[in-house]
Amino acid sequence: IETVETLFDRSEIYILLLHYFHKRASSNSSKQSSFSFDSIDHRIQHYLIRELLSFATQRHRISSLSPRSAPLAAMSRALPTGGGTFQPLRHRSGTLRDRLHGYTKQTLGAGGSLNDAVALPPGESCAGWVAVHAIDFYNDVSTIWAVMAEDPYLDSFRPGEGFPSGVEYRWSEGSGRDATTVSVSAPVYIEKVLQWIADQINDETKFPDDDDEAEALRVFQTPQFAALCGQIFRRLFRVYGIIYSSFFGTLEALQMAPHLNTCFKHFMFFCTEFGLLPEREMEPLEVLVKPIRKQYYLAKGK
Repeated sequence: IETVETLFDRSEIYILLLHYFHKRASSNSSKQSSFSFDSIDHRIQHYLIRELLSFATQRHRISSLSPRSAPLAAMSRALPTGGGTFQPLRHRSGTLRDRLHGYTKQTLGAGGSLNDAVALPPGESCAGWVAVHAIDFYNDVSTIWAVMAEDPYLDSFRPGEGFPSGVEYRWSEGSGRDATTVSVSAPVYIEKVLQWIADQINDETKFPDDDDEAEALRVFQTPQFAALCGQIFRRLFRVYGIIYSSFFGTLEALQMAPHLNTCFKHFMFFCTEFGLLPEREMEPLEVLVKPIRKQYYLAKGK
């Protein structure tokens, strides 16, 4: 990849790689060979899918791939063809956010460990590192949710039915005297959370993405920004809880469970590294969280 990057855009290279994988899989019908896209290490597969979907959404190239892979096909069908709501949030080239995002791309793209991927690079700002990952994890969850967004099954959820049992999802609209709080269903809660996060990230006063690194760091290092990021990570965790409790079977049938699990593991490694989730917040998903955190600490030698 490094050799040909001078000739091709990096996302173009991923598309060429995927074409190669599908060609190899379709041309070799021998039972002795099981080579396919799904045989790639899940960390690399996860990285390729995320980069490919982001690129294809921006340039409307997804239809030209004709993917045979079930997870890729499912996500491509879920992507908007025109004015859909899912749009990956990007980092503008040459900015602090783009530079920090590059560390993760290099580590995951090369098949590096998740511990290495979440660790703060030497000499970099912890606040900036958290800011960039808030955006990347939002993109992960949005990509997964895009698969379910048009499923008629979502209409069967009623307000007041949450996860864990007995939890009611409420959402506040407006401010001051005009503020209203309504009970919403789990799918509506996810939609509102993702829209709220997108609104925060697209607000340049909260998530600056300009050439002035010093100004961006000034914003990222404020107590207000720390509180905002804490809220973003807590809400993303709740979205994962809903997806695992209500939609895992559907995603498993689409062969997307490995991608979901890799995204969640990456998310949890990062949250554990920087202490972003209160213990009480994680209790409902302890059966998933506990073994992931155990892997994190074992890899860290703790």
